[in-house]
Amino acid sequence: MSFSKLSCEQFIEVLASKEPVPGGGGAAALAGGIGTALGNMVGSLTVGKKKYADVQEDIIELKRQADELQADFIRLIALDAQVFEPLSKAYGMPKDTMDQQEEKDRVMAAALKECCEVPLEIMEKCCEAIELHAKFAEKGTAIAISDVGCGVVLCKAALQAASLNVFINTKFMKDRPLAEGYNKKADEMLGKYTAKADQIFEDVAARFRV
Repeated sequence: MSFSKLSCEQFIEVLASKEPVPGGGGAAALAGGIGTALGNMVGSLTVGKKKYADVQEDIIELKRQADELQADFIRLIALDAQVFEPLSKAYGMPKDTMDQQEEKDRVMAAALKECCEVPLEIMEKCCEAIELHAKFAEKGTAIAISDVGCGVVLCKAALQAASLNVFINTKFMKDRPLAEGYNKKADEMLGKYTAKADQIFEDVAARFRV
């Protein structure tokens, strides 16, 4: 099943079910895509406005980047489900003999690696999206600037949600240097971009406070 092709109603229904996928990773990718689209919408409302003619080429380029990120997030919804299924099956593999245990360890190691790399990519795309929101907030039309704030909040949530999908899998990895490398990448992105997203939100919100 291609979860990215489901309606909103269908996606939420299957997400709430006992099916192993989609899960937190797919939901994070979806949130990132929605957040990115909100920033992109601000760009769409800016293009063609005389008041913003001096930044039109910049906005067009930002929209191009946002379009690419949206496609990446949609791809990652499906990919997250794809890589999790082998891991869910690996947990149920027999381990009664030495050979069975070795085979289970091999399959688990490969599955856990993939199940870390996909949410890490989701995190990377969220960081890129947060960077775009900073520019949309700076150059986008003032009449829709609240949507930049909405979008960056969703991208921050997606970033944090995806990080948990990294950490839950690194916990079970026997290759500790690899696990710690993944954890470090995730922590660095969290440290920089949750703060950046918060600042963008505060800057946007401050425009409406009296």
